[in-house]
Amino acid sequence: MKRFGVSLIVLVGILVLAACSNDSATKSGTNEIIEGVPEGVQNGVKIAVLRNLASDDHTKQFLDGARKEGESLGFKVDTNIVENNDAKFQELVSQITQQDYDGIIISHGKEDYSYDMIKPAVDKGIKVTLFDTVAKKSGQSLDGVTATFQDDYELARLSLQEIADLSNEPVKVIKLWFGGLSPLDRRQEIYKEFEDKGEIVTLETIGPTNFQDIQGDIAAKVNAVLAKYPEGTVDAIWGSWDELAKGAYKSLVDNKRTDINLISIDVSNQDINLMKEDNSQWISTAAVDPALIGRMNMRLMAKKLAGEETPEEYDLTAKLIKQSDLKDNTTMLNLNEIIDGWGVSTDFDEEWMKTLREHYSK
Repeated sequence: MKRFGVSLIVLVGILVLAACSNDSATKSGTNEIIEGVPEGVQNGVKIAVLRNLASDDHTKQFLDGARKEGESLGFKVDTNIVENNDAKFQELVSQITQQDYDGIIISHGKEDYSYDMIKPAVDKGIKVTLFDTVAKKSGQSLDGVTATFQDDYELARLSLQEIADLSNEPVKVIKLWFGGLSPLDRRQEIYKEFEDKGEIVTLETIGPTNFQDIQGDIAAKVNAVLAKYPEGTVDAIWGSWDELAKGAYKSLVDNKRTDINLISIDVSNQDINLMKEDNSQWISTAAVDPALIGRMNMRLMAKKLAGEETPEEYDLTAKLIKQSDLKDNTTMLNLNEIIDGWGVSTDFDEEWMKTLREHYSK
């Protein structure tokens, strides 16, 4: 009887400890239930964000936008940069698929492998959103995957119209571009339209071969090309990606080629600073806020986890940034003061997301 009494006391003690433990877990948020919020976005959501591009300003802002938006919703967000190493990128996605992630955001996967790369994650039930990544096989997309893009056609149109407006004659252009990357391929479609209309004439096409030093690589190649063209024989350089444009800008400065204008796509703090330099020939760029791209991908991810409907594709609105509109204090953080609607979107921002933000801001 005494042994039974001791056992009963021990059992009661265990139950009390368990109850305290559960109460503590609830108070710490481990198993906390937030009213009015879908179950799929509560308690321990884990997201991986992967970018297959150089660790430049644009990449960092994209990742920062995704991370901050996810953390504001209570998610754990891990970010990874793979500098255009496709084999390493595919291996990393494979490793993450085998881990305990609820969602994966993939940026700049190549079209020839992206479908096969993400299919195991989709088959496992992991939610996936893509940025500047085409993942199709025989024209078919994977169910439940949203592909997001900057409006590349409008980005190209805005920037190329700036070039066309430089002269009534066909504008003589050095083109910075390379194929195989879906956003640049789409921009090329609009470039060809301007060529076909006779508004621009392409003198040279230059692309990178060293993706570990794109700016230096392009600068060296533009240096070599400029030597072939005396002053007055080139009107503009078109940078289909600002990382290419930065290399061209260095070359223009080093060669003192004040006769050539530079127009680009995408923007960063480095770009803005170069555009603001004395006598800078970088006169405009068309862009989307990279931090907003990250935020929108995370919102779409949250909606997927909540079991809500999401589109198969989504384009972010392009804006034109003119050198003449920049102020001395202009940075990526206050571009909205001179560019209407910059960095702002209410798309996919659900009421329950606002509830989560309020909850986790306390």
